[in-house]
Amino acid sequence: MLNINWEKKLAEQLPELTRYAMALTRNSDIAEDLIQDCLERAWAKRALWNSQRKLRPWLFSIMHNLYINDISRLANKQSFVDIDVSTTEAVSETSNEMALRDLDIALSRLSPEYREIILLAGLENLSYKEIAKITSLPLGTVMSRLSRAREKLRKMMDDVDKDSVVVQLR
Repeated sequence: MLNINWEKKLAEQLPELTRYAMALTRNSDIAEDLIQDCLERAWAKRALWNSQRKLRPWLFSIMHNLYINDISRLANKQSFVDIDVSTTEAVSETSNEMALRDLDIALSRLSPEYREIILLAGLENLSYKEIAKITSLPLGTVMSRLSRAREKLRKMMDDVDKDSVVVQLR
């Protein structure tokens, strides 16, 4: 019975784990590997989970640690980006689609420690306290990293807006 409940609880977390892994890695194959490793680790360590606490932050902590451990390995791997032909045709894109594309590019340019914090806060809607627990960082560090990450994103997005104005004027 314990295994059935545990499997159900893990399965309920898959959409959030998938979304976070994709946002972190920006590659579906690597994200799938990260999710698989996370689930394997969670299964092996399930006796360490305190059932009085939420499962999601515990799983995110596992994923965070696996991701941090794999950053150097992932950095040395070649990655291929799927290109959607419709997104390369600027004529057919709406301003919202272009803004999302620009945000996606800006997020990819953030360092991993900033990107992870901003994704946990913005995409996963976690509190500072939950992020601190997941990343094993002091609360103040989380707050300052999030502030710096937001400022870097704003600057990158402002630079993109300035570049697009220059392009439109030519």
